[in-house]
Amino acid sequence: PTWRSLPRRAVAFRIAHVIWGVVELGALAHVWGSALLRHRDRCLWASMTLLLVQGVALVAGRGNCPFGPVQRQLGDPVPMFELVLPPRAAKAAIPVLFVVAVTGMVAVLLRPPSRPSSPN
Repeated sequence: PTWRSLPRRAVAFRIAHVIWGVVELGALAHVWGSALLRHRDRCLWASMTLLLVQGVALVAGRGNCPFGPVQRQLGDPVPMFELVLPPRAAKAAIPVLFVVAVTGMVAVLLRPPSRPSSPN
């Protein structure tokens, strides 16, 4: 269905779902940036928490977005990743992003924060 053919509640939910996805991609980018730069801040721990909560939700949904049934009930049968990817790639996106997120969090834990150089 096109955006115009969706019920208003489905459009509002789709927009909120896309915003949620963008926030999570930002969290993932922050985790990786922090790992690479050996930087630690409150936003890093919030990002990791957000990704862990999302991971638990995906496990509860058996690898599917837990919002899928709500989205379909509102009249939008198209999964969010299928808005930008072909169906096969969309199905692979969740496991790939899971591996990228876990690897980033492990990198944060294995790479200690950088220490400022001491004055001579």
